[in-house]
Amino acid sequence: MKSFLSLIISIACIVSIQAQQLKTDLQPVDTKSEVKFTIKNFGLNTNGSLSGLNGTINFNPSNLSAASFRVTLDVNTINTGIDMRDNHLKGEDFFDVAKYPNISFVSTSIKAGNNGYIATGQLTIKGITKNISFPFTAVSQNGGTLFTGSFSINRKDFGVGGSSAVMSNNVDVNLKVFAK
Repeated sequence: MKSFLSLIISIACIVSIQAQQLKTDLQPVDTKSEVKFTIKNFGLNTNGSLSGLNGTINFNPSNLSAASFRVTLDVNTINTGIDMRDNHLKGEDFFDVAKYPNISFVSTSIKAGNNGYIATGQLTIKGITKNISFPFTAVSQNGGTLFTGSFSINRKDFGVGGSSAVMSNNVDVNLKVFAK
């Protein structure tokens, strides 16, 4: 009887652990996530970050057809380390945060890729939506999942900033999103 009870408890624990591993309705944890960008300005890398991450992530590697990302960032949180530049970036010439306070990404597909996965979806900045794809990894960590990936975009495709002889059009974005 004791061994039968131990077997039932063991099975219940295994089912519980598997259910936790396959939990797909995840919320990004803003304080444990990083969204960083780099753009060349006057030939030098200018780095910055955004926070205010919000949304829902559904991810189960065993069922990628049901996986999805619906996330937003608060553009008012832009931080390059220089307040005057940050305020300029929030203005109409760049992000126009009074009119467009969020950047959003909504996936249209998640597929297996080399050493990880490929997310394809719609990135919306300043009311302009473009399709992008980028590789990412997903690792179970601290009771949640850490998603890491990177991609490049052309800022002018989204109406961010005008023509410039000193600022690059290409922006590199690096993501570390922890979701629980």
